[in-house]
Amino acid sequence: MKTILVTGGAGFIGSNFIKMILTKYPNYKIINVDSLTYAGNLENLKNVDKNDNYIFIKADIRDRKKIDEIFSSYDINSVVNFAAESHVDRSIEEPEIFLTTNVIGTQVLLDVAKEYWKVKPKDKYSKKYKEGVKFLQVSTDEVYGALGKTGMFVENMPLKPNSPYSASKASADMIVRSYHKTYGMPINITRCSNNYGPYQFPEKLIPLMINNCLKEKYLPVYGDGMQIRDWLHVSDHCSAINTVLHNGKEGEVYNIGGNNEKANIEIVKLIIQELGKSEDLIKYVKDRPGHDRRYAIDNKKITSELGWEPEYTFDQGMKETIQWYLNNTEWIENIVSGDYMNYYEDMYFNINN
Repeated sequence: MKTILVTGGAGFIGSNFIKMILTKYPNYKIINVDSLTYAGNLENLKNVDKNDNYIFIKADIRDRKKIDEIFSSYDINSVVNFAAESHVDRSIEEPEIFLTTNVIGTQVLLDVAKEYWKVKPKDKYSKKYKEGVKFLQVSTDEVYGALGKTGMFVENMPLKPNSPYSASKASADMIVRSYHKTYGMPINITRCSNNYGPYQFPEKLIPLMINNCLKEKYLPVYGDGMQIRDWLHVSDHCSAINTVLHNGKEGEVYNIGGNNEKANIEIVKLIIQELGKSEDLIKYVKDRPGHDRRYAIDNKKITSELGWEPEYTFDQGMKETIQWYLNNTEWIENIVSGDYMNYYEDMYFNINN
């Protein structure tokens, strides 16, 4: 049985990944570690929290003692590190927590995993590890910086992050790479484009616009709204991570993109049209500092070397996503009101305390 430690598994992408793995590999065990900050929502995992192969532990990845305790209690084969502060606007206001969580937290995970996975012969400089172990760092295309009107991000580009968030993720990537080069640790790094889909925290563009449309609230659009992103359905992202986890070449970086370049204002207008609302709801607001103009992922490496391809077209993915939010307005209301935090108290307080 493979045991995977998934950090940040109560978040948007992490929870989708856990559900996919437990469905695809019913004999795998998942240890979900999440500190349940504002974006961690255990309601995302209601349909698996009774699964015998799923364990939730409330913990902060910066807590070395707790992470060590988890590794000593379970025979963990792989780490998939989703845990991160990830909202760019928040990083501009409070950069310190992004640095400590995204960089120091990643280093703690690496250090503890190294100690439990390393085969310890007489030569302390040996780079031998247990068979089949891997540390997979889930990163972002934002570490590359911004593109002009042409070109795409490729894996060997220099990293030029432009926000405290992307700088913290780039730093974490470098720490992960250094543990491979210095200690021989088996690692992969994935860098994805903008995700969308069910269970996304409603401060992100697509769920924010859907929610505001439904409430007839204004739709805030930064600058002229012509910032371009490559949009990737979360299910495609999760399948790509799974492919890299099982088949990725040790030490390699893989870009994951959906081949769907869209301007933000185009996304907003599509949502308005699908919901039958008026474009009068759009309100252009002052652009945020250091706002990158364009991202675009070249995913030829993962498609040619590992055979992964995105399955969702953008039209299909957006229609399903909008419908999901229409069918799950209570989920959104629980987050907006803060009631989603009560789920942990109801389900887990007596287990982990």
